Amino acid sequence: MRMKRVRLLMWKEFLQLRRDRLLLPLLFIMPMLYLIMFGYVVGSDVRNLPTAIVDQDRTETSRSIADAFENSGYFIIEERPLSEDAVQPLMDGNRVQVAVLIPPGLEADLERNEQVAVAIVVDGSDSKTASVASGYAQQILGDLNAKRLEDLGFDPDTATIDARVRVLFNPSLRSVNAMIPGLAALILMLSITAIMGQAVVRERERGTLEQMFVTPITRAEYLVGKIAPYVVVAAIQVTVAMVIGAYWFRVPFNGSVLVVGLGLFLFLFTAIGQGIFVSMVSRTRHQAQQATMFIMIPTMVLSGYIFPIESMPETIQPLTYAIPLRYILVILRSNWMKGAGFEALWPQFAAMAAFSVVVFGLALSRFHKRLSD
Repeated sequence: MRMKRVRLLMWKEFLQLRRDRLLLPLLFIMPMLYLIMFGYVVGSDVRNLPTAIVDQDRTETSRSIADAFENSGYFIIEERPLSEDAVQPLMDGNRVQVAVLIPPGLEADLERNEQVAVAIVVDGSDSKTASVASGYAQQILGDLNAKRLEDLGFDPDTATIDARVRVLFNPSLRSVNAMIPGLAALILMLSITAIMGQAVVRERERGTLEQMFVTPITRAEYLVGKIAPYVVVAAIQVTVAMVIGAYWFRVPFNGSVLVVGLGLFLFLFTAIGQGIFVSMVSRTRHQAQQATMFIMIPTMVLSGYIFPIESMPETIQPLTYAIPLRYILVILRSNWMKGAGFEALWPQFAAMAAFSVVVFGLALSRFHKRLSD
């Protein structure tokens, strides 16, 4: 083996890398981006859970309970509804994940040395977060009981506050119940973005794209014919995923097919738009694969599919608003598991409509310009 030949081959590969305007930046940007995301997001504990306090006692003792939750660092008091009836709509709209129900007469019952129960209602649509939140809440009330015993001289007969945890929507805390609804959207985005990006690049590599426009077919007809099959494929994929989730994995479906279908329909156009963007920046199928990975990994990490958004560092949380998957996950989980309707999910539908118009519209306009060049 002659080292001179090896060095020449190595030099040739470096030259090809330098000339690749997409691949070379990705090779340096992707590791740094993934390191930052996984270092800050994956390493974060479950914290800052949006919480509602229903204080029906309004005494010094009830305020101390609310303060203990707020000062713990695990819960953020977002709402203070007057009754338990207001908790369900807040959870349907994903505005709170935990509710602390302080009953009337709590302080008076403790003074009479009677046991008191404080209900902790947890949104079980995210089983991991629900399990951790339940443990945090019980620990906080346990610390309050310990302090109360210390103040009263460690009398073993002293009445304490009993934490009664109630998990809504997923009482068994099965992780598959939270994963399957979001998986339908994730499969849709992965497959459509990847396939759509590869399809146009493949024709450009083979030279059939230029041949296509020698025929009488117009660019508008080409775009419609190119996109329509993927709409059909997406509909089949989503249907299969939902059927398998409901009947094989036995994830209870408490929602509306209309709500889920409309949300996924809007999300589909965003996925197609991303695939078109991938096809525009890529000249080879290898580049298209790298560009798709560059989009997919941040999407999975920052969308809330795996890691709770509330637990991410405050500097990273604003980035999640630019992730379309974030909004469709709320729609799917809230409707599938909680039965939430349009009235609770309209902010997410508005965001999905905006993304579908902007991403799909810009992609089409740029794609049409590229074809015209």
